[in-house]
Amino acid sequence: MEGGMISVDRWSKGSQAYFLTHLHSDHTRGLSSTWCNGPLFCSRTTAKLFPLKFFDFDFSLLRVVDIGSWHRLSLSSPSTAAPAIVEVFPIDALHCPGAVMFLFRGDFGHVLYTGDFRWEITGEKSEKARNMLLNALNGEDVDVLYLDNTYCNPAYCFPTRDVAAQQVIEIIQSHPGHDIIIGVDSLGKEDLLLCIADYLKIKIWVWPERLQTMHLLGFPDVFTTRTCQTRVRAVPRYSFSIDTLEGLNTTKPTIGIMPSGLPWLVKPFGGEKVPGASLSVASTSRGKHPRDGTRVDLNMRSVERVHQYMYSVPYSDHSCFPEIKDFYQILQPSHVKGIVSVSPWYVDPVYYLGHLLRSNLTTQMNYMNLEIPEQIELKLKMKSKDFKGAGRKQRSSDKCTSGVQFRRVKVQRRTPRGVRITECDDSQFQLDKG
Repeated sequence: MEGGMISVDRWSKGSQAYFLTHLHSDHTRGLSSTWCNGPLFCSRTTAKLFPLKFFDFDFSLLRVVDIGSWHRLSLSSPSTAAPAIVEVFPIDALHCPGAVMFLFRGDFGHVLYTGDFRWEITGEKSEKARNMLLNALNGEDVDVLYLDNTYCNPAYCFPTRDVAAQQVIEIIQSHPGHDIIIGVDSLGKEDLLLCIADYLKIKIWVWPERLQTMHLLGFPDVFTTRTCQTRVRAVPRYSFSIDTLEGLNTTKPTIGIMPSGLPWLVKPFGGEKVPGASLSVASTSRGKHPRDGTRVDLNMRSVERVHQYMYSVPYSDHSCFPEIKDFYQILQPSHVKGIVSVSPWYVDPVYYLGHLLRSNLTTQMNYMNLEIPEQIELKLKMKSKDFKGAGRKQRSSDKCTSGVQFRRVKVQRRTPRGVRITECDDSQFQLDKG
């Protein structure tokens, strides 16, 4: 595609059309209520949630593109000013509500931008998204793949979210006399909370802004802002810390659960075992899926007790390495570019997947910036600081790229590159749904 026509998750001037994959802060950096650089395309769910984040935005700029349909954009060539037709096909990214992948096609071929995505190998939703993508390609090749490479490293292997949700439920059941604190973002992990509520037949406390989001998303009335109605609370990540948990435990027994694929840079709790705290699901997840019998990798990360009052559960909304590899082998793109450019454990996706490229362009290999998993783990441990003040507000000199930070574990997970696929002067814009 000619440079200067389309930008994805990138908000500087110079493009004719802008595409937003989802509303997480690390993908909206540069986007504000006063932004006015051009039409902004997003999913219907993202458009519904948009006013919560940008309440003074000029909503005449929003364009809804429905998942599972081709949409035609009439643009112009930056070099010749000749008309240029670009078609786009949104696909559910299964990351958070409203998150989509964008498949573009035109004279340039096919370009797929995944944004953040979870490509689970099993499951009804995953199968639907897989068929949708393959039907949209209709046997054509992917020329360029912009890939969510957050965990594009064999060191990262997670269970499915169904399995991880069962792990969370067992932790809660193992502590019947405790309050439960679960750290979540302002968007995402809704399925986990619904699973807990349904399985345990309880309500879940959320903060007022989160409750508004739940209502907009149309979820069942199982969420409340009244603490007296439940012992399970979903709290903002920034307020989730060891300090907070230790303070809560001075008044009532409380356990914290962090559902994330991110590694916790503290040693697992080595104290005496607490009666009733053994986790059979942790071992179950290494064998058969408790529901459908699906086999799970024996090296898969499982539940870790990282503190007397805290558990880490590998519930991730990003694809782990085996899932990325499966996705890659199905598409066999000619070129691949990681959308995560800055991370303490960043690895260029070509390093592990380059041999699967259709073009097999070994010249893409950049060995200067590659690290093996052992080196990455050592680097992370060297960078980790005292984990004691995990939930305090970040200092002005301590920037966080993802909108979430722990003072205890510096969660600078990634800086998404975004991509400007086109750059040109303003011109008449038209959208036709095909």
